[in-house]
Amino acid sequence: MKISISGVRGIYGKDLSSKNILEFCNNFSTLIKSRKCVIARDTRPTGKIILDNVCAALMQNGIDVYNLGMVPTPIVFREAKKYGAGIMVTSSHNPIEWNGLKFILEGRGINEDELAIVKTKQVIKKEKFGKETLIESDYITEAAKIIGSVKNNPEVVVDIGGGAARNVVPELLNKIGCTVKTINNNLDSSTSGPDPTTDTLSDLIKNTKKIGFAFDLDSDRMVIVNDKKKRSPDLTLGLGIVKSIQLGYKKFVLSTDSSIGIEKYIVAHGGEVWRSKVGEANVMQQILANNADAGGEGSSGGFILPEFTMCRDGILTSGLVASMLEQKEFQNAISMFEKYFQSRTKIPIPVQYHDKTIERLNEKLCDHYELDLLDGIKIKINSDSWALIRRSNTEDIIRLSLESTDIGILKDKQTEITSLVNESYEEIK
Repeated sequence: MKISISGVRGIYGKDLSSKNILEFCNNFSTLIKSRKCVIARDTRPTGKIILDNVCAALMQNGIDVYNLGMVPTPIVFREAKKYGAGIMVTSSHNPIEWNGLKFILEGRGINEDELAIVKTKQVIKKEKFGKETLIESDYITEAAKIIGSVKNNPEVVVDIGGGAARNVVPELLNKIGCTVKTINNNLDSSTSGPDPTTDTLSDLIKNTKKIGFAFDLDSDRMVIVNDKKKRSPDLTLGLGIVKSIQLGYKKFVLSTDSSIGIEKYIVAHGGEVWRSKVGEANVMQQILANNADAGGEGSSGGFILPEFTMCRDGILTSGLVASMLEQKEFQNAISMFEKYFQSRTKIPIPVQYHDKTIERLNEKLCDHYELDLLDGIKIKINSDSWALIRRSNTEDIIRLSLESTDIGILKDKQTEITSLVNESYEEIK
C-alpha cells in the first residue's frame, strides 16, 4: 500500500482492506469543518464496494454525504470546493487491480500536515448520524462557458479507456461544437490500458484524422494524438498553458519534471514561472502560495486551472485544446514543444532503499554537476537538458526523467545515470 498526498493506493483485498478504508475515512472526518463531503468513484471493479465503505464511515461520524456516483476526479474536486470536502475512490493510472482514496479539502488535495492526521488514529465524539444525498454537477455547463465555442465543428476522437470520461467528455466536446467519435467506452473491452501516458494508443492513432484525446480511468490525465502520432504528456500541459496565456494569465507553477520548453514559452510571452515538487497537490500548494493563475505537471499530462478546478483536469484541457485547432498558434506551439525530447523510465529498487540510494547518488554527482534538490536530485546538463532522479509517490520504484533537444545527449545520460543509480543501490544495500 502506498500512502502520500497523492492518496492511498493498494490492491483491494491484498494490502488495502475495508478496515483500512474505514480507518482512513474516520481520521479524515476530523478535518471536515463543514461536516459535508462529496464522494464518487471511477470505473474500477472494486469501486462500488469501497465507495459504500467510504459512505458508511463518513455518515457514522456525523458527516452528510453527497454522492456523485461514477464520475471523473475533476468533478469531485469542483464539487468539493462547494461542499468543503471530498473523497474520490480511484487509483488514477495504476493497474486495474489497484484502487484507493484521494482526499480533498476546500477543493484542493490534502497537504503533508493533513496527511499525517489521515494516517493517525483519531477519536471522534459522535453526536449524530449523517445523511446521504445523491447529487449531479454543473461541471459541463460551467466548463463550456470557460472554453467558448469551437469553430468549424472539428472531428475529435476520444479514447475513453474504459474510464469515467465516458459520461462527461463526449457531452462537453459536443456542447462546445465538436463532432465527437469515441472508442474504448467500456472497461472490459478496452484495448488501451489505465495510463495513457505509457500506453501506445494504437487504436486512437488509427482512428484519428485531426486530433484525439486519451484519458486515464478517473479522467484527470489526458494525452493528445495528432498527425498520426502520440504526443508527449508535456505537450498536453504546454497547450493548456498556451491557451491560458491567450486568456490573459501570466503566473504559472510547473512541477520540477515538466518540460523546460514550456517554461521558455511562458517567459517569452511575458509570464512568470515557479517550480514545485512533483505531484498535483504540490503544484497546487505552490499555486496558492504564489497566487499563480495556472500550472501543472508535465509527466502526467496534467494542466490545472485553479479558478475552475484545483486539480489536473484532462476534461477541461481537452476542450481548451479543441478551441485552438483552427489557430496558427496551435501548430506553432506543437512545433516548438516537440523540439524537446523526454524520457521517463522506472528503476526497480526496493522502497526501503530509496532514500539511501538517492543520498549515495548525490555524493557521486555533486562534484560534477549543478544540482537542484527540491525533489530528489535534478541535474542541469545544459540550458536545454536536465535529468531528475526521485522516488515515486505512487509506485515502489525510483523514477528517472530526462529532457533534451539533443536525443543523443538524452540517451547517453539515461544510460549513465541508470548505471549510477543501480551502482549506488548495490553499495548501500
